[in-house]
Amino acid sequence: MSDLAQALGDQVHRKVNDRTGVKGTCDITLKWTADDVVADAQSESTVSIFTALQEELGLKLQSTKGPVDTLVIDHVEMPSQN
Repeated sequence: MSDLAQALGDQVHRKVNDRTGVKGTCDITLKWTADDVVADAQSESTVSIFTALQEELGLKLQSTKGPVDTLVIDHVEMPSQN
């Protein structure tokens, strides 16, 4: 499931944490329509990744707030000429 969370994060452009508690490996096939196609086509055959997750796998992405990695630069100098 952690690999799925990583892949989903790449698709939704956000950090996705695995909170399912499911351990081990499994084979998953998930079919959805890309976001740019969903926006252009109002067809019944278009399925967003969120709908596909819920209908095909019984999973739901929930937005929450939490700690994020931060890089702080407290000092910068020009490099010296050697």
